[in-house]
Amino acid sequence: MIVWLNGAFGAGKTATARELVDFMPGSTFYDPELVGNGLRMMLPRKRLEQVSDYQDLPSWRRLVVDTGAALIAEVGGPLVVAMTVLRQEYRDEIFGGFAARRIPVRHVLLHTDETILRERIAGRGEIPGDPDANESVRQWCLAQLAPYRAALPWLTADAHVVDTTGITPRQTAQLIADAVREGAGSCDIVQTPEPTAETLAAGVLLFDEEDRVLLVDPTYKPGWEFPGGVVEPGEPPMCAGVREVTEELGVRLDEPLRLLVADWERPQPPGYGGLRLLFDGGKLSSAAARDVLLPGSELRGWRFVTESEAAALLPPVRLSRLRWALRAREQGRPLYLEAGVPTG
Repeated sequence: MIVWLNGAFGAGKTATARELVDFMPGSTFYDPELVGNGLRMMLPRKRLEQVSDYQDLPSWRRLVVDTGAALIAEVGGPLVVAMTVLRQEYRDEIFGGFAARRIPVRHVLLHTDETILRERIAGRGEIPGDPDANESVRQWCLAQLAPYRAALPWLTADAHVVDTTGITPRQTAQLIADAVREGAGSCDIVQTPEPTAETLAAGVLLFDEEDRVLLVDPTYKPGWEFPGGVVEPGEPPMCAGVREVTEELGVRLDEPLRLLVADWERPQPPGYGGLRLLFDGGKLSSAAARDVLLPGSELRGWRFVTESEAAALLPPVRLSRLRWALRAREQGRPLYLEAGVPTG
């Protein structure tokens, strides 16, 4: 198990985490910031200059999961993590990675009144003898208060909240330990095992009366997606698409699906690639759309979007696949793609 302490800079996460280890026998303090420091030393300067925060590095997010899983395999006990994560898609990616490894996460938000936060930040002095560096750190922490305020709606909905205003880190740790023992902060996120070989996946495009396409927002990975999923062994791909739509949206498709694109996705370590099929599931009536029911552990939301609106939601490879699928639908014939590009 992982107990992830989130919150603004100055909320007392690290001090509380070290105290929490005392209240959780066999637990180990895990600091993902060390992963970031290692990447700063190893990555080329040119790559580091492309991001403002190491959390924006996909390698950091993956290594946080891999390192945490390795630590649990090594020490056996729970890990206590102190790390601010304010972007919900990064939370999805990291917690989803742990879920794929069958490692449960308890998400705890340490919330502190902003006046107190500012006082704590003003008193920070992490680099002895270097007042300029300390001031730079303080200014950086202050700049994160606005993003923290913006993230509070999803943070408070996702995590168990502990108000640390007026209490010590040890008192906070005791509250967290008691809450975790009672199951608080459990992240009800789908456990999607990582593939170990090439996979066959079937997606389904559903349209509204304005010909907008339906996209879903998974909880366990960044970026929006089409309804669908991996084809199970021995399962016909069309049947897999119908099954996934029923499981994900509560919508039953009675008519046969029409293939739009077959896209070969090249292996890109750590991914294995495989064949991705997109089917036309037809139009979803307004009445059927009102009855859509999402599995909370797997999907956060859904919406109908135009092709241009999809460009802001889908990762590039999925966007290319969608665009060619829409062209195939217009032309009335399926297209074969390799890495998102028509061939043959």
